[in-house]
Amino acid sequence: MPISHVTGLGLLLVLPLLGPRAQDAQDARAKKPTSQEEWSGTALFRTYCSSCHGREGKGDGPVADRLRVAPPDLTQIAKRNHGRFEGDRVARIIDGRDPVKGHGGADMPVWGDAFKGSREGYEEASVKARIRALVDYLEEIQAPAEAPRN
Repeated sequence: MPISHVTGLGLLLVLPLLGPRAQDAQDARAKKPTSQEEWSGTALFRTYCSSCHGREGKGDGPVADRLRVAPPDLTQIAKRNHGRFEGDRVARIIDGRDPVKGHGGADMPVWGDAFKGSREGYEEASVKARIRALVDYLEEIQAPAEAPRN
C-alpha cells in the first residue's frame, strides 16, 4: 500500500520504521523521564517527526514525497510569522488543538493523543513535557533572521 494511503494510527506505526535511525529511537526511549524531568527534543523530533519533516526539519524526510500534503520546512516557522516564533501556537498544532492541513488529521496522528496512548502509558504532565521539548527544539532550529537591506 502506498504511504499516501496510510492514515492516522497506521501512519503512527509506520513512521518510526521508515525514517529515523534505530539509534535515535533507542535514544528517545533509553530514559523514560517523569513529568518533572526533561525530554530530549532532538531525540523526540528524530523519532517522531523526521520521517516527514527531515532530520534537520526542512520538510525533506524520506516519506515526504509520498504524502498528500508536503511537510513544511520547520526551520522557517518564525520567518513565515514575521520573525516571531509562537511556541504556544506550535504546541497547539503538535498536540492537535490547532489542526493544520496534513497535521493532526488523517495524514498525521495528533501527537498529544499518540503520546497518551503509547505503551509506556504516560500521564498528562509527561505528555505536555514531551510536547514542550519538541517546541523548544523547533525554536532552537529556526533559521536566523535576515539582516535588513540598506
